[in-house]
Order: sequence, then C-alpha cells, then structure tokens
Amino acid sequence: MALDPKLQNGLIAVGINIIALYVLFKVIDIVDRKIIDKIKSQESNSPLLRFIPIIMKIIKVVLVFIAITGILQTQGYSMSSIIAGFGIGGLAVGMAAKDTLADIFGSLSILSDKVYRIGDYVKVNGIEGYVEDISIRSTKIRDLDNFLNTIPNNVAANAIVTNVSQARKRLLKITFGVTYSTSDDSIEKAKQLLNEIGQNHKDIHNDFTIAIHDLGESSINIRFMGYVKTGSYFKFLKVRGEFIAEVVKAFRANGIDFAFPSRSIYIESDNTKIEN
Repeated sequence: MALDPKLQNGLIAVGINIIALYVLFKVIDIVDRKIIDKIKSQESNSPLLRFIPIIMKIIKVVLVFIAITGILQTQGYSMSSIIAGFGIGGLAVGMAAKDTLADIFGSLSILSDKVYRIGDYVKVNGIEGYVEDISIRSTKIRDLDNFLNTIPNNVAANAIVTNVSQARKRLLKITFGVTYSTSDDSIEKAKQLLNEIGQNHKDIHNDFTIAIHDLGESSINIRFMGYVKTGSYFKFLKVRGEFIAEVVKAFRANGIDFAFPSRSIYIESDNTKIEN
C-alpha cells in the first residue's frame, strides 16, 4: 500500500530534521566541552561554568523550534500565522522577563570582561565589600559590617565598579605636624628620619616624596607620600600602622615634638597716663 505523497514528504522532512538536529547537538556538545575546558584551565571555579550549559540549552531549544516550524511548513501550514502567534506570546513573555534577561546578559558581561571575581574587594553603587557569589541574576557582596548585599547584575554591569583587589599598590599619604618652635636642623632631621624609615620598610616602594606641605594653625606640616606594595586594604592598614609607629619612635628619640591644636594669646598693655 503506497503512502500518501504528502505524508511521505512529511516523514522525509522529519527524518532529515532529526538527523540535522542530532549532528548540530553533537557539535554544540563538543563546543560546550571545549569552552568549559578552556575556562577551567584559566580559573577552575569560574562562575562562567554555570552559564555555558544554560546558553547551550537555549541554543538547542531554538534549533528544535526552527526544525518544528520547517516540518510544519512542509505540511502546508502557514508559517506567517505560526510565527505571529509565537511572536505575540514571545512578546508577552519578553515583557515579563525583561529584567531577568537583562540580569543574565549583565552577568555575562561582568564575567566575560572579568570586571570582578569571587573573593575580590569591590565598590559598586556605593556598596563596598567582598564578592561572595555571582549568580545568573545577581552579585552578592559582603560589606565590612558583615551585611550581605545583593545587586542585580544588570545594575552592576552598568555601574562604575572599582575593583580594589586589582590594585597593584596603594597610596600612602601621611602628614606629620611638628611644633613651630622646631629648629631648622630638627626639621631637616625629621625629613631624614622619614626617608630612612621609608627606605628600610620592605613593603613600601622607594619612589616616595617627602616635603614640607604647608603651615597649619599650630604646626609645620611635613608630608610623606608613597606607595605600599599591596592591593589588600588590610595589609595596607598594617603597613601604615607600622610606618607611623616607627616615625613616632624616631621623632621622640631625636627630641622632635609633634604639634597639637593650640592657640597663642597676646595681651596688649595699654599704659594710659591718668592725671589728677
């Protein structure tokens, strides 16, 4: 019994599409594995590893949709009406899911551009802390008060992000105020001591500057400006504390007095002659 030509064409179309989908799915799987292997070789725990399988599944769904529409077209169905129907439904779904899609694309932008990674210390939209997680929809940042902040990835992707962890060095700028009664020789000695302490500290770059910065209300201000060899804020605080402690010790040992807020009051005597 001969098959109906229309049915026969339909079966052939189904067979061709199944074979084509099988081949394409295999190619997608190969590409998927290669991308994942490449990412793992660069960063074993990269959040991108979560997104690649999702993207590949979306591609497969799109291919299945294309194959189904092709089969229906061979059976005489109007593709314009089918696509229009999917278009209206897709528009409704798209409107409902636009924020989610924006977050997904935002996360891909963050991860592909390597804006920040898990463990980095960042500043995003006024929030400052360590990145704990980067998911499909949001980034979680643990601030210094130990609060967990969740930022939508579409917001983070469009914000000005300061990645403190990527800093190669941090600016160390400290002003030391000495009293106005400090002699010229003692001021030069203070600058010499600052230079020696800076040179001898292993975590401070040697290309620093020491100069009299300005004259304050109650002090002559000597400024030290250089860089600490770290991007870590906590290590920076440690080095800064060590440096200040060494300066205080050296100044005291050499009789250089730190200034403190004070005022000098001058009373003018009015010697008025009183005649009887």
